[in-house]
Amino acid sequence: MELVINQAAILDQLPNQQKFKNQLIYDLLHGRVQDEVALRQAKDLGMDLSPPRAVILVDATDYVSRLAVREASSETDKRRRTQLVIGSIVSFFHLPNDTICADLSGGEVAVLKASDTKNLGSWARNGDSDLSTSSSWANLTALRRAADALLSRLRSDTGGSSINLGIGRYHPGIRGLAQSYQDAQAALSLGSRLQGQNRVHCLGRLGVAAFVGVADEATKIDLAKYLLSPLDHEPDLLTTLDVFFAEDCCPSSTAKRLSIHRNTLSYRLGKVASLTGLDPHRFDDAVQMRLCLLLRSLRSQSIKI
Repeated sequence: MELVINQAAILDQLPNQQKFKNQLIYDLLHGRVQDEVALRQAKDLGMDLSPPRAVILVDATDYVSRLAVREASSETDKRRRTQLVIGSIVSFFHLPNDTICADLSGGEVAVLKASDTKNLGSWARNGDSDLSTSSSWANLTALRRAADALLSRLRSDTGGSSINLGIGRYHPGIRGLAQSYQDAQAALSLGSRLQGQNRVHCLGRLGVAAFVGVADEATKIDLAKYLLSPLDHEPDLLTTLDVFFAEDCCPSSTAKRLSIHRNTLSYRLGKVASLTGLDPHRFDDAVQMRLCLLLRSLRSQSIKI
């Protein structure tokens, strides 16, 4: 009898523990909790916040909102479907439990994904350009690959439902989770509206929309630095880009001003495209690169001031 009573007490505590965990993650994502308090509460809930973590936002509204016919069972059905989404995430990443996943309500689930090289090893490649970049953008390519694979898994497990993912870059410290959440939220909101459904959205893949839709200037400057980081040790290529845009993308006048042959100019612009993935001859890419150069310049001027 005592064993039955103890088991019943444990079962009664489970919904409360789930509620506390969801609330803690919600507070973390909104920067509403002090570091020491967060670490203590996370430990009590079995959540390890010591590894560097980035936020993955899963928008499974289409699946979760397929309510049962009877209105009375709708909330139960929502919880069941949300739990299936979380269970799919736990299974995909081979997690011991669901402590790093939180139901944010309405079909949105947050995942505090460990984003260091060790935990993203299955998706990292030796040629990834962001392996050696600053910490906030490190391993983002591997994280995107993981998110792409997770999206396929979720769509399969939910019967082909429409699902979108937004990923944020890593920011250091407990408070960095709120910044990563803001990145993921902005990418998910802009990407789902501009790029369509069933995709993984992140700031680095939004093109010009990231510079137009994101209000925070520091984020835009960081994005500009990241996109042009492959050229950090190529001063000739950066100069070539500056002159190319100053000459309204005219190859002949650019080559003349730089005192180089047209073939040399073509080679340099081709190398820019190869290193950055952005082609100066394509309009959208050219606009994006021009904005990056301007934002980098603004940052340099502010540092001097």
